[in-house]
Amino acid sequence: MGDAVGQMLASAAGIAISPIPLIAVVLMLATPRGRANGTAFTVSWVVSIAVVVTAVVLLGSGADASGKDGPADWSLWVKLVLGVLFLLLGARQWAGRPRQDGEADQPGWMKAIDTFTPGKAAGLAAALAVANPKNLVLAVGGALSIAGSGASPGGKTGAVVLMVLIASLCALAPLAVYLVGGTRSTAVLADWKTWMARHDPAIMTTLLVVLGAKYIGDAISGLNSG
Repeated sequence: MGDAVGQMLASAAGIAISPIPLIAVVLMLATPRGRANGTAFTVSWVVSIAVVVTAVVLLGSGADASGKDGPADWSLWVKLVLGVLFLLLGARQWAGRPRQDGEADQPGWMKAIDTFTPGKAAGLAAALAVANPKNLVLAVGGALSIAGSGASPGGKTGAVVLMVLIASLCALAPLAVYLVGGTRSTAVLADWKTWMARHDPAIMTTLLVVLGAKYIGDAISGLNSG
């Protein structure tokens, strides 16, 4: 299990530090339906990430992503492609960062969040979790690493659960603070939202570039030794 966890950890962390789901939960929790909408969003996020990761691990394991002497060649080629995608996403993230004198435009759903129902909140979470290219590539990359590891089925299952939990911290943590933090939770969540929005471009660019370099390096090394 250790190998599987080590392989997916960076990908899971990359999803966890995404500012958009955290900002979405914080904004929802400040509305009259905050508890219901925040809970619906969080549950949907966890389920969506779990479905994607589980599906990729099952497909990869069924297609023998883990060979006798390491990951199968096809999985290494997929990792190579994912590595290139990470680099491209990192470049896009940095190019699209807000300038010092500018402010990023708010998506339409942020402006309408006061009117959300739990159903809409759940739908938004699913869209942000699996329709966002960055999160989808990170989820697939981490899941493929688990599938290609030498861990036992039980070890892979444990790694999947851990990956889903880590990747869901961006939604689970704000909800937990809201439920147990009392009157102080509003200020704490506002500080989180501000910090994440301000530093996300630099953090995500660095993470995506490092992941891209790692995936490409691992893939080239594995293909050359095969």
